[in-house]
Amino acid sequence: MATFLYRLGRLAFRRRHFVALIWVALLTLAGVGAANAPAAGSASFSIPGTEAQQAFDLLKERFPGMTPNGATARVVFKAPDGALVTAGDSKAVVEKTVKELRGGSEVVNVVDPFAAHAISKDGTTAYAQVTYKVSGMELKDSSRDALKSAAQDARDGGLTVEVGGDALMAVPETGATEVIGIAIAALVLVITFGSLVAAGLPLLTALIGVGIGVSSITALAKTLDLGSTTSTLAMMIGLAVGIDYALFIVSRYRAELAEGREREEAAGRAVGTAGSAVVFAGLTVVIALVGLAVVNIPMLTKMGVAAAGTVAIAVLIALTMIPALLGYAGRKVKPAGEKSKLLGGGRAKAAQQAAKPNMGTRWASFVVRRPIAVLLLGVLGLGAAAVPVASLTLGLPDDGAQPTSTTQRRAYDLLSDNFGPGVNGPLMVVVDAKASDDPKGAVTTVTDEIKGLKNVVTVTPAAYNRTGDTAVVTVVPGSKPSSTTTEDLVHDIRAAGAGITADTDAKLLVTGSTAMNIDVSQKLNDALLPYLALVVGLAFLLLIVVFRSILVPLKAALGFLLSVLAALGAVVAVFQWGWLSGLMGVEETGPIMSMMPIFMVGVVFGLAMDYEVFLVTRMREAYVHGENPGQAVVTGFRHGARVVTAAAVIMIAVFSGFIGSSESMVKMIGFGLAIAVFFDAFVVRMAIVPAVLALLGEKAWWLPKWLDRALPNVDVEGEALASATTDPDADPDRELVRA
Repeated sequence: MATFLYRLGRLAFRRRHFVALIWVALLTLAGVGAANAPAAGSASFSIPGTEAQQAFDLLKERFPGMTPNGATARVVFKAPDGALVTAGDSKAVVEKTVKELRGGSEVVNVVDPFAAHAISKDGTTAYAQVTYKVSGMELKDSSRDALKSAAQDARDGGLTVEVGGDALMAVPETGATEVIGIAIAALVLVITFGSLVAAGLPLLTALIGVGIGVSSITALAKTLDLGSTTSTLAMMIGLAVGIDYALFIVSRYRAELAEGREREEAAGRAVGTAGSAVVFAGLTVVIALVGLAVVNIPMLTKMGVAAAGTVAIAVLIALTMIPALLGYAGRKVKPAGEKSKLLGGGRAKAAQQAAKPNMGTRWASFVVRRPIAVLLLGVLGLGAAAVPVASLTLGLPDDGAQPTSTTQRRAYDLLSDNFGPGVNGPLMVVVDAKASDDPKGAVTTVTDEIKGLKNVVTVTPAAYNRTGDTAVVTVVPGSKPSSTTTEDLVHDIRAAGAGITADTDAKLLVTGSTAMNIDVSQKLNDALLPYLALVVGLAFLLLIVVFRSILVPLKAALGFLLSVLAALGAVVAVFQWGWLSGLMGVEETGPIMSMMPIFMVGVVFGLAMDYEVFLVTRMREAYVHGENPGQAVVTGFRHGARVVTAAAVIMIAVFSGFIGSSESMVKMIGFGLAIAVFFDAFVVRMAIVPAVLALLGEKAWWLPKWLDRALPNVDVEGEALASATTDPDADPDRELVRA
């Protein structure tokens, strides 16, 4: 592989005009496609295999025209102090608002609070329930705008009006955080390379790759039913890995220049060595993202595949566009250790810096001398950070987790204070009595059984379909939707259903947004171990091929698990226990988002293997070329530590920008990914990995002879290039690095 990529790098350097033209054409084509594509809105949402989804499907079949999984909005009206919402002008404003809400094109039904007796006991508060044809993720912006407009009209009428429910679900705006992340990345690149031109190349290629990927997703969104969250994930991951991959190749190019090689040769060798690591690092990320299909949630699968496509584009751009741009840059990209004059560089200073061991060399030498102490300190530190995982509680956030400044949260609190917390998450019990000899008797049995359960406040009369063989019963719990008490009630109702089926032949299904959240959490929890086994297993096999070792990939996988557990522990401490919650802007602690563990496993594993591949391949390269194991560790750090540190800082900066989001889910994801990258890059890869390699010595690179013969030789280290010679007369236009 190294030889092939070496030739590719030199070809891209020589044919730079052609390569640049191809990528610009692809960017233009994707941009035109995105501009002309129909608006896709949000993707449809379904959770195959869950009881809540089965109930939704049954309701669609038995209740034609009903939209059980349609978006809902609860418009809460509160009269001024000393007044009643049922009297005079206040009642007229409510009735006018209900009439206005019914005019929406996607509205199925609006329940009048006066007809439904949805009035608080003190008569000061009422709420209207609005049901839509489509889910909250599919709802058009025009419907949301109409809902907000109706609420504002009611406020203008003198009432306090707040709107809750998933109808106001919207993808949070993250443009400002992306700009901050890019700005920090640019600063880190300038410090790392000491050159504005060299720093600009990774940014330029990453933006081109993200532009092609996101534009392609936008162009295909309608056809493939992709939501806006898909492009957000693709942008976040694509930008991070795009900068990293280009960073490693440019860094290797400058190292080759420092050894006196001419520019085309340096570009070829950079792509042949660092480019090989880019290919395999990219493959690990792709495996992790595509592996999300194991969860069997269509929306999550599409998000993973789309993000994986953006990563693949980032790899291709790094292998071709970077050497082409290096050809354009010429002498403006300086050899390693030499800064541009604009940033205070000079040949004398470069020579002085080259004579001194860098920070990576000094740190690696210390670790090699004290491997046991460093290993114990790293493992114990991460182990302590992972302790909170023992109390991890998973769930999906509801409006109660929103900031108090949002109308959703204020509506949630008004309903809880005046009607009880369970009103925010009623359960929908579907009774399929088609096989029963006495359908109505079966439904009565169900109703009586549910009324006898703990934590049940209200059970509404059953609503039958036209044929009378299916009924819907609404159950209002006494606890808030995201509480474990409500989850226990769902399980209790389902457990009671087993006995009811045996007695009456009627089938009982529990659904609704609260039950759906519980089922999704359980589905994600059940999929975590299979997903972990698949991703880690495939990547383990891939790393065996890369490193030609058993223990190095095993150490990489175990180190990753340790860093993820530590990161999850930090997430629990902040978002569930409330530690440093004020600093992080966490207004409401509660269960950890159920998608968080599997999402962190997928994304962080791919990124962690990036650092593993880039750092350890330099060590193996030195070992293959004759250095002893301890020297190889130091050599790997001398060449790779600065670049890996820069890559990790960039990644942390990008993810940390999302901590400032007002959305609790986005805040949690940003914090979790940032702290996970910090633990993995600076504790696992920079401390535990060299300590373990120093302790293992020659055994680290052991591979059974039969397996060595069976594995393909991909030559990531570029061993085949070490003895390669080039004909200086083959291309008279090649430019030498002049002393």
